[in-house]
Amino acid sequence: MEALVQWFTDNLSQFISPEGAVFLISMIPILELRGGLLAASLLKIEAARAIPFCVIGNIIPIPFILLFIRQIFKLMKKTKVFRGLIEKLESRAMGKSDKIKRYEFWGLMLFVGIPLPGTGAWTGALIASLLEIDIKKSSLAILCGLVIATIIMYIFSYVLVGNMVS
Repeated sequence: MEALVQWFTDNLSQFISPEGAVFLISMIPILELRGGLLAASLLKIEAARAIPFCVIGNIIPIPFILLFIRQIFKLMKKTKVFRGLIEKLESRAMGKSDKIKRYEFWGLMLFVGIPLPGTGAWTGALIASLLEIDIKKSSLAILCGLVIATIIMYIFSYVLVGNMVS
């Protein structure tokens, strides 16, 4: 993460503010809010200032995933170039869906909220869409999960890592 922060600082600081970098990091799959808050702490952005950038950055792609990803995947699978990739993404997402299938709202909320590799709002939205979970229910579960992830990552990034770096 420090290497990513350093890259943003070295290459993009003349074009984008540290808050803008944190916002963009939070939009990137895999990194998401978790990476954004960690980057914000490393960039010495106050938590109260960083959290809205991270949450909004992580939320922006979610409605598009929930509404359109199945149709996009269906189109992409028609091409030889993307078929394998899409099938792999679907398989990977569905491989993580057992608890979400069983507990729906609570499973999705915890899947998004507990910061483990391969979890988060992007994958949660993808799984919810593939399982055809009601969009209102899945949106609320993802939002609640983001609140949990924000609290956990605040503690990790600002309390634990922040004290080690200072």
